[in-house]
Amino acid sequence: MERVGTVAAVRRAVSEWRAAGQTVAFVPTMGNLHDGHVALLRLARKKAKRVVSSTFVNPMQFGPNEDFNHYPRTPSRDSELLTAAGCDLLFEPDAKEIYPLGHLNATRIDVPGLTDILCGAFRPGHFAGVASVVARLFNIVQPNMAIFGEKDFQQLAVIRRMVTDLQIPVQVIGAPTVRASDGLALSSRNQYLLPEERELAPRLYQQLVRVAELLKSGENSREDIARHEAESRAALKADGFNVEYFSVRSAETLHAPSLSTEQMVILVAARIGKARLIDNVQVELA
Repeated sequence: MERVGTVAAVRRAVSEWRAAGQTVAFVPTMGNLHDGHVALLRLARKKAKRVVSSTFVNPMQFGPNEDFNHYPRTPSRDSELLTAAGCDLLFEPDAKEIYPLGHLNATRIDVPGLTDILCGAFRPGHFAGVASVVARLFNIVQPNMAIFGEKDFQQLAVIRRMVTDLQIPVQVIGAPTVRASDGLALSSRNQYLLPEERELAPRLYQQLVRVAELLKSGENSREDIARHEAESRAALKADGFNVEYFSVRSAETLHAPSLSTEQMVILVAARIGKARLIDNVQVELA
């Protein structure tokens, strides 16, 4: 695996591959990699001849009271995992390479209708930061396809809408959420959990599964959905979670499902201790 830190070096390598007729898959990350990221790399390896990854902790997507300065950075381990997973090129830029004028003065991309709901309501500006850096990375790498985990379902929806709206020639592929044996979705922020909090954390997934089963059993009217959401919020609060939202949405629009919606997604964001955890389960009614 080659490691580079400049836009010019990435473009040089990828242009040579593309000129040789080789397909390129891209897996953008913020480093501190775990088995969930490895699964994305393995999927990329199956779908393309060449694989590029990046490990850039994007300052634009962190709010003023969030954990940018303390976000875990593990470059040596990341490099080992990426090499083992078959990555061909690792892009490790510094902030000036991505934001020459500084991220506070950088051009931002907003995706109306998707960025101010759910996580966006609790993290103002977060998804503008995500869309802005992903657009830059797509422009730098110019891959055929990019792989993102479905755990960050809203992020995936934002990126898909941006790519469609801006006509960016990149196929966006969602990869299934990777979970621990007890159901907890793998996340870099899981390491913030104390042992007793780690024992409670899988209850998020348990509530998602509970509501998914109820919806599939036929309890999916507006009244049913409101009741399921309220019961899950109450149960998680009783378990010690600070619940930001527990919501059933249309998987296509992320807005309230209509009675004709066949594909739903149940999403949750909750804090326990120092960790903010998100998860989701998709439900096919038809």
